[in-house]
Amino acid sequence: MATFLHRVAHWAFRRRRTVVLVWVAVLAAVFLGAVNSSEAPEDSASLPGIESQQAFDLLDERFPGTVADGAQARVVFVAEDGQRVTSTANRSAIDTLVDEVADGPQVAEATSPFDARAVSEDGSTAYATITYKTTADDLSEAGKEALTEAVEQARDTGLTVEVGGSALETEPAQGIGEVLGILVAAVVLLITFGSLAAAGLPLLTAVLGVGISLAAITALGSALGFSSTVGELAMMLGLAVGIDYSLFVVSRYREERAKGHHAQEAAALAVGTAGSAVVFAGLTVVIALLGLSVVGVPTLTKMGVGSAGSVLVGVLIALTAVPALLGFWPDAVLSRRDRTGRRRTRTRRPGRFGRDGKGATPAGTARTPWGVRWARFVTRRPVAVLLLTVVGLGALAVPSLNLRMGMPGAESKPATTTERRAYDALADGFGPGFNGPLTVVVDVKGADDPAAAVTGVSDRLADTGGIVSVSPPHFNEAKDTAVVSAVPSTGPASEQTQDLVRTIRDERPAIESATGAEFQVTGTTALNIDVGQKMQDALAPYLSVVVGLAFLLLMVVFRSILVPLKAALGFLLSVGAALGAIVTVFQEGHGAGFFGVQETGPIMSTMPIFLVGIVFGLAMDYQVFLVSRIREAHLHGEQPGQAVVTGFRHSAQVVAAAALIMMAVFGGFMTGGESMVKMVGFGLASAVFFDAFVVRMAFVPAVLALLGKRAWWLPGRLDRLLPRVDVEGEALTRRAPTPHDASGDDDRKESVRV
Repeated sequence: MATFLHRVAHWAFRRRRTVVLVWVAVLAAVFLGAVNSSEAPEDSASLPGIESQQAFDLLDERFPGTVADGAQARVVFVAEDGQRVTSTANRSAIDTLVDEVADGPQVAEATSPFDARAVSEDGSTAYATITYKTTADDLSEAGKEALTEAVEQARDTGLTVEVGGSALETEPAQGIGEVLGILVAAVVLLITFGSLAAAGLPLLTAVLGVGISLAAITALGSALGFSSTVGELAMMLGLAVGIDYSLFVVSRYREERAKGHHAQEAAALAVGTAGSAVVFAGLTVVIALLGLSVVGVPTLTKMGVGSAGSVLVGVLIALTAVPALLGFWPDAVLSRRDRTGRRRTRTRRPGRFGRDGKGATPAGTARTPWGVRWARFVTRRPVAVLLLTVVGLGALAVPSLNLRMGMPGAESKPATTTERRAYDALADGFGPGFNGPLTVVVDVKGADDPAAAVTGVSDRLADTGGIVSVSPPHFNEAKDTAVVSAVPSTGPASEQTQDLVRTIRDERPAIESATGAEFQVTGTTALNIDVGQKMQDALAPYLSVVVGLAFLLLMVVFRSILVPLKAALGFLLSVGAALGAIVTVFQEGHGAGFFGVQETGPIMSTMPIFLVGIVFGLAMDYQVFLVSRIREAHLHGEQPGQAVVTGFRHSAQVVAAAALIMMAVFGGFMTGGESMVKMVGFGLASAVFFDAFVVRMAFVPAVLALLGKRAWWLPGRLDRLLPRVDVEGEALTRRAPTPHDASGDDDRKESVRV
């Protein structure tokens, strides 16, 4: 592997113009494809294999001409203090709104609150239900404007009018996540490298990779069903890993130049060593992302495929475009001190940088890097550090035991939105469960008396504890299917409502036997339960596939059993702590205000498995980059403790910079207004922090120090079976030419031959 990548980098450095032109051509081609492509589809809510989805499918089949998930607006009217919505003036204003909306485009039905008995007992609140012939995504601007104008006219009469439902759903405020992430990354890179060119090169290549990936996803959106969400995730991950992968190659290039290698050989050695780590780190991320297909949720599968493609583009750019760009400006990425040193070396003292790889100033003046000081501290106290990290991360993970999963609804929106105000008004006027009714689809195709069968189901539902009311049944034209709405006494996100759904389903066999009708329960609450259960059931096989494949990959890379096992255990600690932090902030509300979280509630159902998949791949990045340098030192004959120190000398600062960049990219997405995006950004940023700065910087060196040489043990039979991949570049070390920098002629020739 290292030898092959060494040759690739040599070719890319020599043919730098060709390489850059090829990447520009690729960007232009996919951009043209994106411009001429059909509009990307919206996110699909279809979740095959769950009861709620089966109920929606049955509604589509038995109620032709209607859309089970069609757009709906619930217009809520609240009278002024002391008044009633049934007064003559208020009733006239409400009827006028319903009549005007009913004549609007794409409206299937507009039901007056006075016809549907949708008036609260005290007469202060009422609501009108507007259903549309199409989904919310396909609702025309004319249809939205008609509803908005009617609402404004009703407000002018003195009524408080708010609109819930999907028809006029408020778009979340856009954050500055991408810009903030790039700015922070630029600052971190500048501090790390001390060179504008070295800081700008990873940013340039990452933006190139993201541009290619987003354009490709847009171009293939219609054919493969990639939605805008796929592009957002691919952009987030592509930007993070693109910067990191280029960062490691540039860092190793500077290190090889400090040893005295000329530019072309330094670039080839950097790609042959750090590039090998990039390949295997990228493969672990791709495995984790493609593993999302195991879950069986089409949306997650597409997000995984699109993001995996973005990561692969980042890997290819790091292996080819980075050495090519280094060929144009071989000295620009060096720090000012190193460039000054090179000029002095050419005229005064050859070999000033020495061959120790440190680029140190004259003896007695070099400062010990913080990574070395920290590694020495850990290797001297491995037991204490190990216990502290395990206990600390374990304590942070404890809140995750109280994890409640669901999907964010209107209750999670800011109070400034009309959806949230409508939600609160309905809860005040009709009870908390009114915002989460259970939709029961009754199939009476095989019943002798369909009407009696539906009545029997309705009566049994009404007698169930926790049900406040049951609506009259609504039959289809064939009279073989009816829809009944049951209102719980508790809110849609409460555990009592979830228990109620389970109770109804548990009692279903007895009800169906007594009535001769079959029924299914759907609606927001039932859907949340089904999705959460599906995610929970899929987590174990997903972990088995992803961790198993990654374990084999790491075993090949490090030729060890205990090192991959340690990597997996450390990953579980970081993910557990991240989940605990998410529950603490977004569910329990501790510190929610500091992070801009206005409302707390259950954790998004897809969040745990999504977090596991993404973070596993990113965690293995740090594992490969850090431990490969430790193993490299070990292969060169250093004792285990000293090998840890040497590995940290060369990689701790770069790993820390990479982690800070990823945290900035992920954390920047918390600046948006969408609660779900905030949760994803916070979860990924906290997981990267725990994994990079606690697990990889403390847990890993402590375990390696305790294991000693046993960490690199591999059974003889397994050693013969596994393929050998030279990630550390041992073959390159044996064949590398003697570093020289006597006159700088090679570098000068390379820099002008463009």
